[in-house]
Amino acid sequence: MLKKIAVAVVAASTTGISGLAVSETVQSPVGEFDVSMTATLATDYIWRGQSQTAGKGAVQGSLDIAHESGLYAGIWASNVDGNFAFAGNDGSGADVEFDYYLGYGNNITEDISYDVSVIKYEYPGASVWNYYEFMPSISAYGFTLGYKYAFETDSGENPTYTYLSYEYELPAGFGLLASVGRTDQKAGGDDYNDWAIGLGKTIAGLDFAVTYTDSDFGDAECVETYGKKGYCDSNVTLSVSKSF
Repeated sequence: MLKKIAVAVVAASTTGISGLAVSETVQSPVGEFDVSMTATLATDYIWRGQSQTAGKGAVQGSLDIAHESGLYAGIWASNVDGNFAFAGNDGSGADVEFDYYLGYGNNITEDISYDVSVIKYEYPGASVWNYYEFMPSISAYGFTLGYKYAFETDSGENPTYTYLSYEYELPAGFGLLASVGRTDQKAGGDDYNDWAIGLGKTIAGLDFAVTYTDSDFGDAECVETYGKKGYCDSNVTLSVSKSF
């Protein structure tokens, strides 16, 4: 359960399906810790229906530490396309994104759980992009309802993201994931919806996934934000992950 919480935080920031990472349990005077790492190769990095790599491949990785109490922390990283004029940036942006997160989650019943976390998005070489999000969520019977509140943004605005996702275990070891989300840009731009559906399966210790994503983020808004409309097209992403 502890590992599932940590993986859920990262999955909420990206698009894809992966199995729970294989973790190593470490005994300490203050209780048990689960430590794990995951490496991912993907044909794209999709964030809320939009490509962060200009439709190119992504190399991603994470390190997670979870305490038996429900407290966890971790770091996730991916390459990004630093050449687009994101949020008015002049195009001389970062090529890497680092996400640092700290949270707490636990079960209310066997089928209902909750999670509260804070995540920092950091872009070396383009600090104008850096910001934080506060992320509470509740999960029940395969459904997860979550909310993200951004703060300390360069614009001074506090955009929010509300999402509902569903996970279901299919026959033959396949996993189904579907999600819908709503971005409220506040005064920083047009609001929009995104959605995704995907299938995943573990084969020979590798987690394979195929995910379709799309949004109603218009072409004009996409060009204004990213400098070209291709960043916001519908997308089929293939990924493979390995956990250690």
